[in-house]
Amino acid sequence: MDTPDHILIVDDDAEIRTLLSQYLIKNGLRVTAVADGRAMWRTLEAGRIDLIVLDLMLPGEDGLTLCRNLRTKSSEVPVIMLTALGEEADRIVGLEMGADDYLAKPFSARELLARIKAILRRARSLPENLRPDDARNIRFGDWLLDTVQRQLVSSAGVVTPLSGAEYRLLRIFLSHPNRVLNRDQLVDLTQGKEADPLDRSIDVQVSRLRQRLGDDSREPRLIKTVRGEGYVLAVTVRAEP
Repeated sequence: MDTPDHILIVDDDAEIRTLLSQYLIKNGLRVTAVADGRAMWRTLEAGRIDLIVLDLMLPGEDGLTLCRNLRTKSSEVPVIMLTALGEEADRIVGLEMGADDYLAKPFSARELLARIKAILRRARSLPENLRPDDARNIRFGDWLLDTVQRQLVSSAGVVTPLSGAEYRLLRIFLSHPNRVLNRDQLVDLTQGKEADPLDRSIDVQVSRLRQRLGDDSREPRLIKTVRGEGYVLAVTVRAEP
């Protein structure tokens, strides 16, 4: 019998914690619900968590700080950030801090469940061109990508961990070097859904990946912007065993 996915809800609203917990458990998930960052860290230390639903506004450390610190610790646990309705800036910053998706309040438990299932499915069922192959390492420019550890290694030997979303996006670029990919293609390849014209999340993820690569967004050397068309990884890619 398969073990149910373990979801961690971090929200200081007791009613929301109760309602979401009951709904997710009813739909076959295991749930732990806590009210703040301290309890979140204790839960993560106690055992495996498959996904975190993280409220932006929390007592003590807020959701953005918690997400940033989570990524600093090299954690690949997917994060869905809960934000206030219409606060686009909060959503963009959340993605920059390493969140995999966001959901604006108020939202339905059914929609949250759909987002959770979609993210877990993406994390475990990589597209064909992202599945493990004989090339443990992929070299491009001054970087090497370790596809097993899912981390970047610079020419100086400095290791940079990647979140799940960052890894998927980089693998897409590495699979299509020197080819312009538009936003619709990137969203479809990384998220398995059609792009929303008003959703700029893929642009935020490209910006974050550039930061990981030390690529100046004003004059990028690796991931270049092709005005009106999309992005291109302008570098030679070489697979290594």
